[in-house]
Amino acid sequence: MASVKDFSVEEKLSSLVRLQKVDSKLDEIQILKGELPIEVSDLEDEILGLHARQNRIEEEINGITDFIEKKKELIKEAEALGKKYEKQSENVKNNREFEAINKEMEMQQLEIKLAEKHIKDANEEISEKAKTLEAAKKQIAAKEGVLNNKKGELEKIIADTEKEENHFKELSGEARTALDERLLFSYDRIRTNYRNGLGVVPVLRDSCGGCFNAIPPQKQSEIKQHKKIIVCENCGRILVDPELHDAVELK
Repeated sequence: MASVKDFSVEEKLSSLVRLQKVDSKLDEIQILKGELPIEVSDLEDEILGLHARQNRIEEEINGITDFIEKKKELIKEAEALGKKYEKQSENVKNNREFEAINKEMEMQQLEIKLAEKHIKDANEEISEKAKTLEAAKKQIAAKEGVLNNKKGELEKIIADTEKEENHFKELSGEARTALDERLLFSYDRIRTNYRNGLGVVPVLRDSCGGCFNAIPPQKQSEIKQHKKIIVCENCGRILVDPELHDAVELK
């Protein structure tokens, strides 16, 4: 295969036109996909965040539930101690022992009341978190429904265009082999500067096919000679004559 240096300027111009036409076809396919790839990615990230939030709430509810169980155990222990002290009070020998046992019984009653209050507050907190959890689950379900629809749309477009896209990517690679690195860099840079992705344009009605700036007759004559790469002085796009542009056809 000939090296890049072996290709004439005319061949390089033809390769540039072919590359531009191929890239324009690939751009059309991307336009068909629209914002779907970004929307799908954003939705997936959002759903991951919502799942993390759901897991966090569930862990918090589990933690509160464990707290309630511990308080219930504390109540059982306090009640058992209360019964123990009550039984001991039947066998006291003096007022001092009676007052000490009564004080212990009162302490256990206070422990029970405090634990019951903690349980009540914890149950209220669980109730609030359960509402938040349910809302999060509904939000996840809604987002997943939207995601599935978006994915379905994107997958259909990909299925419809995959063969064509792969074909044009192959043609793009072939066209690039005839162009040196500096020229490819310039072409790619020009393409990214414009929303329509046009880096190579024909001269149409004595004007640049990209920005419609007038091209002097002398410059048009040089463009038709295919002796050097000429760019529009106004927009920087690579200019080719319409005959060469139309002569390049895609398979």
